[in-house]
Amino acid sequence: MSTKTTSIISLALIIVAVLVGAMLWNQMPAQMASHWNIENQADGHSTRFVGLFVMPIVTLAMFALFMFVPTIDPLKANIAQFRNTFNLFIVLIIAFMLYVHALTLAWNLGYQNFAMSQAMLPFVGLLFIAIGFMLRQAKRNWFIGIRTPWTLSSDRVWDETHRLGSLLFIASGGLALLGAFTSGTVAFWLMFVPLIGSALFLVIYSYVLYQRETKA
Repeated sequence: MSTKTTSIISLALIIVAVLVGAMLWNQMPAQMASHWNIENQADGHSTRFVGLFVMPIVTLAMFALFMFVPTIDPLKANIAQFRNTFNLFIVLIIAFMLYVHALTLAWNLGYQNFAMSQAMLPFVGLLFIAIGFMLRQAKRNWFIGIRTPWTLSSDRVWDETHRLGSLLFIASGGLALLGAFTSGTVAFWLMFVPLIGSALFLVIYSYVLYQRETKA
């Protein structure tokens, strides 16, 4: 996906979210549910303005950051090699943020016959899978990917760590998709445990690979 197309789609989604928020202003309660616990019970609230517009604003800031970071990376030539895949990831993360926002709006409009975690998990799973595919193509850089002191010090360690990381994130995405068909507590563990476990394992794995390389 080209950077221009990415910008058009992302900004269009954010603008639509802001317009929807403005249209729904009078239909929303003064205090909107904005956080749900592991049992899918609303346990946090915010003002109407925060509930309607902060998520689109945060999403816009994320988009700006994603656009800016590749321009200042000392290894931006490497980012250019997988920029199309990174652009697709940007669109997906923007869509995910606004999907969560849409679920929040639906809940506050009174459509509460769904569990928040189960509704989120299919998109979370797809996002993890997309990250997995991006990791397989990612080249060494300072901002995108599995950045440890050891992956940043060696192309070989970077490539090997990201090859395994790709498989682990795709598997984590598959487990998150399964979580959509379970209870709130099980869904929570299926989403976070594989992700955190994979991240910790990859840090250790990159260190071991680097030690082997330097001692060879």
